[in-house]
Formats: sequence, C-alpha cells, structure tokens
Amino acid sequence: MKILVVGGGGREHALIWKIAQNPRAEKIYCAPGNGGISQLAECVDIAATDIEAMVAFAKEKAIDFVVVAPDDPLALGMVDAMEAAGIRAFGPNKAAAIIEASKAYSKELMKKYHIPTAEYEIFSDYNAAKEYVETCKIPVVLKADGLALGKGVLICKTREEARAGLKTIMEDKAFGSAGNTVVIEEFLEGPEVSVLTFCDGTTILPMESAQDHKRALDNDEGTNTGGMGTFCPTPKYTAEMRRRVEEEIIVPTMHALNKEGRKFKGVIFFGLMLTKDGPKLLEYNARFGDPEAQSVLFRMKNDLLTILEAVVDERLNEIQLEWEPGAAVCVVMASGGYPGSYEKGKEITGLEQVDEDVMVFHAGTKLEDGKFRTAGGRVLGVTARGRDMEEAREKAYANVKKIHFDGAHYRTDIGIKK
Repeated sequence: MKILVVGGGGREHALIWKIAQNPRAEKIYCAPGNGGISQLAECVDIAATDIEAMVAFAKEKAIDFVVVAPDDPLALGMVDAMEAAGIRAFGPNKAAAIIEASKAYSKELMKKYHIPTAEYEIFSDYNAAKEYVETCKIPVVLKADGLALGKGVLICKTREEARAGLKTIMEDKAFGSAGNTVVIEEFLEGPEVSVLTFCDGTTILPMESAQDHKRALDNDEGTNTGGMGTFCPTPKYTAEMRRRVEEEIIVPTMHALNKEGRKFKGVIFFGLMLTKDGPKLLEYNARFGDPEAQSVLFRMKNDLLTILEAVVDERLNEIQLEWEPGAAVCVVMASGGYPGSYEKGKEITGLEQVDEDVMVFHAGTKLEDGKFRTAGGRVLGVTARGRDMEEAREKAYANVKKIHFDGAHYRTDIGIKK
C-alpha cells in the first residue's frame, strides 16, 4: 500500500512512525516532511498547502491512501480535491474543517446546539470591538477568527492589555487575515484538557486525554507558543468528568455537524476547561494536535492505519481503542528565541545516545551531509513512557539532556502541572 502523509512537523513524524508499524504500509511518502521523517518515509518537496501539486503527485505515484494532517490544507479543501481525483483521503472535507478554520463559526455552532462554552461576542469592526473591551469583564480572551498556527489567542489580564491585544490582532494584523474578525470571550478558570477523538460521522471514539503547555517558559510564563510539551493522560480528567464531556460536548458536536450538513470524518480535537461549573469547550481543532499527538500515539496499542481506514470507510464502530498502561510525556526542545525570531541551521548532536524505548519526534529539522540541523522553532519532541507520570517525566528529561544544539530551549516542568 502506498501512503502519502501531508505535513512536515512533529505530529506528522508521530503519525508516520505509527503508520509504518503496519506491514501493509509498503511505501510512505511525506510532503514536505523533515529530517527525522526522512528516516521512515520519502520526503517530497511540495508545500502542504499546494493542493494542485499534491493531487498531481498522488496520481503520478498511484497513491492508495492520503493522510492530511495540518489545519491549512484541510481548511483549503485538500481532502475534497483528493476524493474528486478518486484517491482515498483521511481528514475532514472543507465544509467540516470550518470548525477550526473559523472560531466565530464554531462559537455560533456551540451556542445553537447548547454545547457549554464561554460567553462571547464576535466583532469584524475594530471600533465596535474597542468599545466592547472598555466595559467587558476582565480578564478577557481575544481570539483571531482564522488559522494562526495555534498562536492567535491572547489572554488579557488588564484592560490595557485588552486594548493592545485588539490592536495587535485587528489593526496591526499580527496574524494576517485571520484577525479580520475577532472573538472576545469570558476568561474561564480551571485545568485545561485536550481530548482527541476519531469521528466517522456516525461513531465518535475519544482517545486518552492529554494536557498541553502553551507558554514558552516554566510556570506558564512567557508568550503563547504552538505547544512546549504534553503529558497523557491528565489525572484531572476522571471517569466521571469523561462521561460528562462525552454526553454534553463530544457526542452533541458530531450530531450538530450532521444537522448542519457538515459530516465530519477525521479527528476532532476538543480543547476543554474543567471549571467549577463543569466542563466547558474552549475550541475545536479539525486534526491531531501537535504536540498532543506525540504523547497520545506513543501510548496507543492499536494499529493506526486500520483506524484511519475505518474512519474513511465509516466502519469506526468496529474499532475498540486500547492503550498502554501508565503515562507518556513529550518535552519540546525549541530554538532559542521561539516563538519570536530564532536562528536555523544549528547542528544537533546526541540523538544516537537516546534510550531505545524513548522516541524523538522531529518537528523542525533537516538532514544535511549526514547531520541533523535545526530548521524551525520547535525542533524536537522527546517522548517517553513510564509506569506513572513521574517515571515518564524522569525518562523524558534524562534523554533531553543527552541532546544538544546551540540555543536549545525547553521547559523543565512538563508533566508537573497535574
């Protein structure tokens, strides 16, 4: 079976590592891929958003199955284009991917179908939004409506921060056209939990819970990033909480999308806040989270390719998810300066010293003259399993210390905030 995975980050490396365990995966391509992925798949120099070139390549190589992993190509309709060309593809179509592509749309969907979420207002007019932040409750959360690489959310603790944040999004266009419309919502408090689910439009199967660490520095300080590390599962997500989330949020979402004529086939990511008033939905993503995928897939016992095919063929009811016991921790090693400006091309050493039972998922690397070099903000995701969170943490950090590159930056508290 010939498989093409679209994307080139740590999430894609984790997906390919898992897919490659199936003997039917005789040949895997990845576009554009990265240095680490090149050890498992043939990397192809096509931008993840170049739908025309991606479809042409899939036809030329007689690809049997395509996995579209990142948000941008999903929002642009890459799955629709693959299906139109007669190629089986995993991921939501453009109509369903809107739950991530437009935060305004997803908030309206939650409201219409009584899915618990934060109170909010939507603005496309800067002056009207400016007026609103003068009187709304503080702290407040500002969200750019469109896709912004996981960074278009600003938590404003003062009215002054809210004014400045609004200007950054709507006037300065820090996130480009994603900030033409802004969602302003109440600040919720409580532990944050990520739940990834497989969905084929009829059946929805939640995976193990995970918790992401978005801030660049220890103790949740510094700027928001795409994610500095995760652990799986999160102890706060008890059996009772899981039951409530599935009944009040997860299953109603699948039914809501069906009623809207936007049947979802792929992975729905639920970003949740466990408040004192119960679980509330912060946001949807229309794909595997990154770096959540690394810690979650590292604990999955099932064959991933079989599940992905079951989703596409609408046979998800035949699958029962199974998990390795214990916990997994993924620590992101980033370039110095990330998520601001940073240098690329730093040589990475020590990878060959990593323990055999630890996985280093490459996010921003390239392979040059037999040497791995940095090529992005988030460079590596060092992922370990243990009998419990403490053992997984210790193992992950012991292996982080074996890897070196100039300016390497990582948080030292992943997995502590339970």
